[in-house]
Amino acid sequence: MAYTAKDYSHLIGMEGFSETLLKNHFTLYQGYVTNSNKLIDKMAALLADGKQGDAEFAELKRRFGWEFNGMRLHEYYFDNLGGSKPLNPDGPLAKALVAQFGSVEAWEKDFRATGAMRGIGWVVLYQDLASGRFFNTWINEHDAGHFAGCNPVLIMDVFEHAFMLDYGLKRADYIAAFWKNVNWDVAETRLK
Repeated sequence: MAYTAKDYSHLIGMEGFSETLLKNHFTLYQGYVTNSNKLIDKMAALLADGKQGDAEFAELKRRFGWEFNGMRLHEYYFDNLGGSKPLNPDGPLAKALVAQFGSVEAWEKDFRATGAMRGIGWVVLYQDLASGRFFNTWINEHDAGHFAGCNPVLIMDVFEHAFMLDYGLKRADYIAAFWKNVNWDVAETRLK
């Protein structure tokens, strides 16, 4: 069963994100979906030919994590955009963040600071499924640095393609635009 790129065209018109930036970003995401499918097919063909010990198979296995996580992280990112209302202070996410960080504002300050760090990658609010704790994490590459056993709750793309067309080097302005468009209902449905 092949993966199919989701349609995120409903995000066009979102405040702070130009149509050109979003369409470029959607095209990039679609490439991850296409490449994930191609790698699955190539690995299956090599397995069928008994070539799972070949160097080509090993390299495809390594590359698959990059393509698959690129697909999935973009889906999480686009899915948690398009909102227009603030985080519900009486909802489960706000209550959990207050319990751990002292206030939603303290957590938000940490999340934004993580996104403002130099470098490219992702900011992920993870929920540790074993303890229930939350961590704002920096992920450099799609296929490395994820917290094992943790559930992604909120994702922000901080690769240049996510903001430079509209904001140049003003990442803080992009983060502010991202924040205005978070779909908190989606983030809350991700809680475990």
